[in-house]
Amino acid sequence: MCSGDGDCRPLGFLLGLPFAFVSLLVSIVGVFVWIVGLLLSCICPCCLCVTVLVELALELIKAPFHVMEWFTSQIPC
Repeated sequence: MCSGDGDCRPLGFLLGLPFAFVSLLVSIVGVFVWIVGLLLSCICPCCLCVTVLVELALELIKAPFHVMEWFTSQIPC
């Protein structure tokens, strides 16, 4: 995985793949939570806790990207 400034760390990418797979499973759960939260927010838009639930689900969906970025930054070249 390469960042924008040309810093490539293929070893960190390969070592982080199992963790990315686990976080991918978490993001799939996040998709289901997001869909349920959107349906609930359509039914009752005044409920603030549903909005927080949808925001949490969006962070779960982004989890694989955050994990891979963090893991590759921890491995030196």
